[in-house]
Amino acid sequence: MVRAKPAAVPPTVPVTAAIATRQDVPQTINAVGTVQSIDSVNIVPRVMGTIEKIGFTPGQIVKQGQELFLIDPRPFQAALDQAQAQLQHDEAVLAEAQLDLQRYQTLAQQNSIAKQQTQDQEFVVEQNKGTVQLDQANVEAAQLNLQYAHITSPITGRAGQLLVDLGNLVGPQTGQASAAGATTSTTASTTTSGQTSSNPLVSIMQLQPIWVTFNVPQDRLDEIVHNQAAGALQVGVYTQDRKLIETGKLTLIDNQVSTSTGTVLLQGTFANADLRLWPGEFVRTSLTVSTLQDVVTVPAQAIMAGPSSSYVYVIDSDNKVRRVDVTPGQRQGGVTVIEKGLSGGEKVVTDGQYRLDNGTVVAIQQTTAPTLPQAEAQAD
Repeated sequence: MVRAKPAAVPPTVPVTAAIATRQDVPQTINAVGTVQSIDSVNIVPRVMGTIEKIGFTPGQIVKQGQELFLIDPRPFQAALDQAQAQLQHDEAVLAEAQLDLQRYQTLAQQNSIAKQQTQDQEFVVEQNKGTVQLDQANVEAAQLNLQYAHITSPITGRAGQLLVDLGNLVGPQTGQASAAGATTSTTASTTTSGQTSSNPLVSIMQLQPIWVTFNVPQDRLDEIVHNQAAGALQVGVYTQDRKLIETGKLTLIDNQVSTSTGTVLLQGTFANADLRLWPGEFVRTSLTVSTLQDVVTVPAQAIMAGPSSSYVYVIDSDNKVRRVDVTPGQRQGGVTVIEKGLSGGEKVVTDGQYRLDNGTVVAIQQTTAPTLPQAEAQAD
């Protein structure tokens, strides 16, 4: 009698798995952005003179109103003293002419002098008034020049490279700095608010807060405008290796679409408290346009492409797998939203699917949950 051999037990297939998880998934637009200073000023002198004092060091944070340079104030003080003295003299001349006019008017009423003499004195008084007004304007101009000798910072920001030295002769029109018979020139390019010069003394850039500008496709514009109207959208900035630097607010949607690129410029504002953002720096940006609430998510590698539909392998309680058709939605990083087919809580195979079929017994090597990356800022 021949004994029947027992049926061979199919070997288990080692797989890794993940739990289909319900979570909120932000919908983002990713781009490369440029850090820009909100306010950048090139300091140029308004009066000519010799630099007597420099009140900061290059790279220092300077405060608004802080004195940066002192141009020799003595010529401007002397001009002010002269203007004030001339004003005082002409005020005395005016006072004397007014007294004479009062006497002439009294005598004219008594018919003691000719009326013509009174009229002539009235003109003299008016001439002296004009002279006093001119003197007052000269005093104000001298005071302004003396004030310009004290060059202060119009903003709070970081000072850049110092382009002059103590003893240099500077001025608003020469575009040169010279000292002790030697003339030196710099090659710095400048653009000052409402003023240009080939040679600024120093540049000041505001760093806190700071802007980041980036471009997004025009087909996302309607969605951005709609959601921005409901509340300020968040913008994240990341390093090149996708580490979060800071989160800010979307503060500008440009008023036109670029016809050459089909994109619109956006701008986010960041506090930059740690000074990790620097003007001119390239960063990765991620604009959160909206958030999908409480949706089922699985790792993207769990989804397989079939001839007619996408599917995943679900692991049942007896460690057998079954194929389940799913409808994948948007992908965020390595996580994919499942619009139909899973309800959440199922174990799905993430590695080893090519050795599986309905009913295959598996040995789970590792179980994880789909986690949205902290920094997903790859350029579109």
